[in-house]
Amino acid sequence: MRLKTSILKEPKHRELVSCIGWTAADELYSCSDDHQILRWNLLTNETSLVVKLPEDFYPIDLHWFPKTVGGKKQTSAEIFVLTSTDGKFHLVSKTGRVEKSVDAHKGAVLAGRWNHDGTALVTAGEDGQIKNWSKSGMLRSTLATQASPVYSVAWGPDSERILYTSGRHLVIKPLQPSAKVIQWKAHNGVILKVDWNAVNDLILSGGEDCKYKVWDSFGRLLYSSLSHDYPVTSLSWAPDGEVFAVGSFNTLRLCDKTGVRNVMNDAVDVLEFRDRVIKASLAFGHLVVATSLQCYIYNTKNWNTPLIFDLKEGTVSLILQAERHALLVDGAGLYIFSYEGRLISSPKFPGMRADILNSQCVSLSNDTVAIRDKSDEKVILLFDALTGKPLGDGKCLTHKMEVVEIALDQCGPSTERKIALIDKNRDLYLTSVRYLGREPKICKIGSMIHSMAWNNAANILCGVQDNQFTVWYYPNTVFIDKELLSKTLYTKDGSEFNHAPHILSFVDTKVRLRQRDGSLLYTSVPPYAVFLHEFSSSARWEDALRLCRFAKKDSLWACLAAMAIANRELTTAEMAYAAIRELPRVHYINFIKQQPSKESSLAHLLLFSGQVQEAEATLLQAGLIYQAIQVNIDLFNWQRALELAVKHKTHVDTVLAYREKFLQTFGRKESNKRFLQYAKGVEVDWDKIQAKIEMELAKEREKAANVSVRSSVAQRR
Repeated sequence: MRLKTSILKEPKHRELVSCIGWTAADELYSCSDDHQILRWNLLTNETSLVVKLPEDFYPIDLHWFPKTVGGKKQTSAEIFVLTSTDGKFHLVSKTGRVEKSVDAHKGAVLAGRWNHDGTALVTAGEDGQIKNWSKSGMLRSTLATQASPVYSVAWGPDSERILYTSGRHLVIKPLQPSAKVIQWKAHNGVILKVDWNAVNDLILSGGEDCKYKVWDSFGRLLYSSLSHDYPVTSLSWAPDGEVFAVGSFNTLRLCDKTGVRNVMNDAVDVLEFRDRVIKASLAFGHLVVATSLQCYIYNTKNWNTPLIFDLKEGTVSLILQAERHALLVDGAGLYIFSYEGRLISSPKFPGMRADILNSQCVSLSNDTVAIRDKSDEKVILLFDALTGKPLGDGKCLTHKMEVVEIALDQCGPSTERKIALIDKNRDLYLTSVRYLGREPKICKIGSMIHSMAWNNAANILCGVQDNQFTVWYYPNTVFIDKELLSKTLYTKDGSEFNHAPHILSFVDTKVRLRQRDGSLLYTSVPPYAVFLHEFSSSARWEDALRLCRFAKKDSLWACLAAMAIANRELTTAEMAYAAIRELPRVHYINFIKQQPSKESSLAHLLLFSGQVQEAEATLLQAGLIYQAIQVNIDLFNWQRALELAVKHKTHVDTVLAYREKFLQTFGRKESNKRFLQYAKGVEVDWDKIQAKIEMELAKEREKAANVSVRSSVAQRR
């Protein structure tokens, strides 16, 4: 990535240009000490005078009112705040008319910034004061008073905190008076400029020590540049938080969020576009390029004839790709296009702010779109990719903590779609996307996860975990046999990486990472797991067994065991568990195979995976009341066992008998009032109980045999 710069033969401004502001991807306003406000059109290279300001007016800072507020695009509120040396700030319309002027500070107003909601304005002055104003310019409060000028100020992503300079220190102050203030020494010289990105929650600062630095919102240093020749006087994040620009004397630098210049190589461009390229993405055999006016979709097999369609806005901030379609995000909304250029859907939700969405809080698969809700970061909104409507009955997926990153798996049917999420504690969880009538089961599969990515060809998940690189060959194991999950991992020492690199992609067996210094790093993953997923999805169990015998890896055998259980392939599961010396599970699988009916086998398979309620429901639906009661007895769920027996008026004596035997084993007496009540009127006779159980099992075998015969006859016909 490079900056393309050009200098006009004759300057349009006659004096120093003090501030600029973008209104759109190709329109810019500039203010100068020559008392003029000019409008620049980058498409036509035309420059026009907006307004001539008074001779005593010297502008310092300019900031446009947010384009989207509460999910709605603002068309009527096209105004900007302009601060000046006379201690005033001015609300100016797009046509150049000064709507209002407010006396704000003693001395120059050095900075003025709208919050992200457009409901408040903060100003910082030469008098060391920071003031909070309403949208109409009414003073709400003086937030802080410093002994030295405050050169720059920025709002936090939640519009509940502000960041400002205090000499060599940076200060984060919440708007709530009683909340804790965070302050730290950031530079060895006076700090001149700060910016706080709403998407990645990272802070940027530059000062007279000739350095620029990147911080997180807790004040921890993520990157510090080398000392340059001149002080850093200006800097700004790109809206999507992926890159930022740094300005100094006669110098302009373009950096990615890790702080490195020229993060891509200087390879010669092969494809040429009529307009300026804003975003590009290459995945799943297609290149998607967004310019300021159009979107181009290339098939990697044919670079000569792209599909081209016009964009509503030239401010595409994010492109995500799945196998069948791509998602484009601009200031107005989200749009899913097929690779033929057809608009498929446009998901919407109340309070949507598309301008602050990034790849960490939006994920796309062939059938699902997942979006973390900015208004409540514990909530993940789920949409059908083909219709744009909320999934199911519109319920959201709610986690117990704030979510910082989400990712949908890319393969398999939509009914088995899973989403991985990293929360604020850096714990990694997995859950189902399409759940039926119940709260989804959210299971933890890792901790201290800094970054993650799904494989493009199989549902394999990789992540940077503390000081190692970890691959979950079959994350779904956590729902099938939780204790087996740790055996399905592939780990690699992370000493070759620097601290917490970011995973960019996981394609086939190659993982691409970006390190803290901005350099790209590749690492490989053994290919066997991808083949194993392929064999499992196509029911080629003999091939899967041969692969595991060839590779001789316990992690593959463990994956095969879980895959076989998930597909009810008991013989393969038995062999796989035996290979990793899990003898209790081998015995239980043998027990499942000996069950008299398919319903009983299925119920015990569900029990094997810890799905007790589902197992009981399966037995009750099949009319196997005794089996359902016995399941609860085996799990010592006595209350439920008695409840079922009383409700269906059978095997009450069986429950009481097993309960009595259990208490005698531990030398205890019955204290449960309900059991004491039924014990008075029910006689316990083990011979009768055993006979009744044998009769129940015989009925079940007979019923299963009749079903098998009818099935065979139907097949012959």
